[in-house]
Amino acid sequence: MAKCKMKVSKTASKRFKITKNGKVMFNHARTRHTTGKRRRSALRVLRKKDALAKGDEKRVKRLLGVK
Repeated sequence: MAKCKMKVSKTASKRFKITKNGKVMFNHARTRHTTGKRRRSALRVLRKKDALAKGDEKRVKRLLGVK
């Protein structure tokens, strides 16, 4: 048995979720304040979750302790 386990990054676990198929999903930025000047359609797009790019996926999965 391993002597010490790898700790999961708590900040990464709050920001990213992994789907059943292994995709990493994240919330969009710039949705908290000063949204009054944005178009409604733009805000609607920002509300949706989006899949992370393949290049960043490996790094985030390592932070989350997933292979």
